[in-house]
Amino acid sequence: MSADIKRFTNSTPMRVGVLGFGGLGQAAAKLIAPKSEMLLVAVADLKGYAYATEGLDVNKCVNAYARGSVGYLEGGGMLSNQSIQELIENSQVDGYFLALPNLPNTFIASVAQMFMRSPWQGVLVDAIKRTSAVEQLLTLKTDFQAAKITYLTGCGATPGLLTAAAVLAAQSYAEVHSVKITFGVGIANWEAYRATIREDIAHLPGYSVERAKAMTDSQVEALLEESNGVLTLENMEHADDVMLELAGVCDRDRVTVGGVVDTRNPKKPISTNVQVTGRTFEGKISTHTFTLGDETSMAANVCGTAFGYLKAGIGLQRRGIYGLFTAAEIMPQFVR
Repeated sequence: MSADIKRFTNSTPMRVGVLGFGGLGQAAAKLIAPKSEMLLVAVADLKGYAYATEGLDVNKCVNAYARGSVGYLEGGGMLSNQSIQELIENSQVDGYFLALPNLPNTFIASVAQMFMRSPWQGVLVDAIKRTSAVEQLLTLKTDFQAAKITYLTGCGATPGLLTAAAVLAAQSYAEVHSVKITFGVGIANWEAYRATIREDIAHLPGYSVERAKAMTDSQVEALLEESNGVLTLENMEHADDVMLELAGVCDRDRVTVGGVVDTRNPKKPISTNVQVTGRTFEGKISTHTFTLGDETSMAANVCGTAFGYLKAGIGLQRRGIYGLFTAAEIMPQFVR
């Protein structure tokens, strides 16, 4: 191992935070807890936040959240109706994973602007899905640069891991004809991922982000009862399309995304994969397929990817590189 690599890997752990502490946020905290390169020092939910320079105990945070908010955490918790704003003002964090529901569709962009209005300079990573949500962030590209914030968007599983895989697969071709992403998600209880399921419901025919956000838990349960807990999603508005277009892989109309979500069974109903079809320089038509192992959960694929991009973003930030990037532009780094 070279001296430069040793200096990087043996440096002080990156101080990271997670905004949103529902199912995805809690999974993110659990995933990062055993890592040596990152230290979880901040978490926030709708009603409070917790911050500790020496690191947070994930189990204690989960127990506090079960009482209503991480703000109930003894020794570091604070109840607040302005949790994100106050956390920004009262903490020192290198980068945040925004494990927040993007309901309404402008919410993530509004959170990003909150950071830009503050003196904070660091890295933000999201796992948002919709093309229109990423397009909103693209309009803020120069604002991120001016604020000296490095923002990586669409860094979950899809968009994210599978989008990046499509970029790599495209290298075999002179022309990419199609990118087809198919995902399978299995969870034992939809209530553990309420916001994520509502975002999926918003993609169903006849539904919108506004309608899904306004649904009560009982209305969601009634909808799931009609389909035996399974949501089948086709031709979704997924930011893989705009991200691959920006990366020069193909026009967005050649990208399709769909999947099946089982809200009553942790086993994936179908395998998750991306198929990239194209023409080689010799004129041959071929398809590359990258399939995720069925044993990897949605949380593992989303959170692992998000922190990989967070590490990459912190590397960019330390070199003075600011602005907005997508998961199709930057290679994620593995967090040890």
